[in-house]
Amino acid sequence: MIIAIDGPAASGKGTLGKLIAAHYRFAYLDTGTLYRAVARDALARGKDPADAKAAAASAAALDPATLGDPNLRGPGLGEAASLVAKHGEVRQALLAYQRTFAGAKPGAVLDGRDIGTVICPEAKVKLFVTATPEERARRRYLELKQAGMAIGEAEVLSDIRRRDERDAGRAAAPLRQAPDAHLLDTTNLDIDAAFRAAIDLIDAAMGRAGYAS
Repeated sequence: MIIAIDGPAASGKGTLGKLIAAHYRFAYLDTGTLYRAVARDALARGKDPADAKAAAASAAALDPATLGDPNLRGPGLGEAASLVAKHGEVRQALLAYQRTFAGAKPGAVLDGRDIGTVICPEAKVKLFVTATPEERARRRYLELKQAGMAIGEAEVLSDIRRRDERDAGRAAAPLRQAPDAHLLDTTNLDIDAAFRAAIDLIDAAMGRAGYAS
């Protein structure tokens, strides 16, 4: 059983993904962490994340054991991850890992930008989680502020808009809602309400698919 969750940065899909995975006792993968790790490794080697060849080499050599690195959540890596993610060679290098993870039993929850469209188009349940850029910027700003990072909300909003444009406009696996994905707009929802809405959608989809949880 695969639950695919897609959406733009700071839409709440990561928090929802973790809660949903815990609820159903499924494995969970934040695929954005893979691209952050690739960006981290490229930068550590003194390479430019915008360099497709260098980024692909880092992706091919990625050690999954390092995905728990707390430094991967830093704001600078978010921008760098967006740069490496536009390279088709990088996405291809990470494809097998993601699909293998999706085969976890009894099920797996994966969140990212192209789970329902490219990584797991056969997923029985697909959600597209979004919110307005302003609300997403507010959330990310508060998250970074709580982590002690000095950054203004206007700067965060600018970064959000830039990443949205890059993610939606890239040639390789652009961010888009799969035709069979359920839209979940979290702009006016707190995490509890968003979680309840997501579970209702997932339970209904599982029922239609004949899946007994």
